[in-house]
Amino acid sequence: MPIVRDPLDPRISMWHFLAFCMRFFREKMGLSLTQCGEIIGVARSTVSNLEAGRRRPQDDQMRLLDRAYGTGVLFQVLLWFARMAHDPDWGRQIDKYEEEAISVKTYHGQVVPLALQTDDYTWAYVRASKFKDLDATMARRTTKKRAYWDKGDSLLTWTVIDEAVLMRPVGGAEVMRKQLEHLLELAALPHVSLRVVPFSSGEHMGVDGSMQIFGLEDRDVAYSGALNGGRLIETSGEVRELSITFDRIGVKAASEEASREIIEQYLERYT
Repeated sequence: MPIVRDPLDPRISMWHFLAFCMRFFREKMGLSLTQCGEIIGVARSTVSNLEAGRRRPQDDQMRLLDRAYGTGVLFQVLLWFARMAHDPDWGRQIDKYEEEAISVKTYHGQVVPLALQTDDYTWAYVRASKFKDLDATMARRTTKKRAYWDKGDSLLTWTVIDEAVLMRPVGGAEVMRKQLEHLLELAALPHVSLRVVPFSSGEHMGVDGSMQIFGLEDRDVAYSGALNGGRLIETSGEVRELSITFDRIGVKAASEEASREIIEQYLERYT
């Protein structure tokens, strides 16, 4: 017998509401998953994932559904609201995008980005966090780091950090020494670009917070960091604006070679 799934609870989030409506209207129209897939140009399994909330729909797919169901711009508007609303599953969704990414652009002005941290550096920040289960938090972060680098040179990494990241002694002298050495090792990899915005560059747009831009096969998505969480950005216009901001910060950064020299200067303080 086929497995019958209960629909998602539309009260959880706008994404769940959108997925709920996709299944509701499909079944009301008497269409199978395969028939719906033919309408929006995807496989049956993709429709199933969309209706289960495991995959995010795209603008062209929602336009095709509105046209087929005669719903005006209903699905297109629901997609817009889903992207703009707070998503309780944003952290899990970012992890999914990172798994699918072929490139990741990251800027941080306060700490070494997680993927580039040593375990000791990570542990220093876990201990300083508000989380109650420190061991579980550490395990999640180390697992995420391993998965990031397991992709090898198939994942292109562009990272820009502020010089303040290098100046802040995290975890003590030995931890910082190993962290700076680790940065130099990563910077030597052909698929990694690491640049530093020196203090001498003066003011720059990075003071507004950290950011990540995930390059997927068919589009880009982004994450804007903030205190007590951040915001996942999927609308093409906002992602483009954040990409421009990343580039404008990059203009203030030193070259890759000069950035390595800056890191080496800070390393000398701990050796």
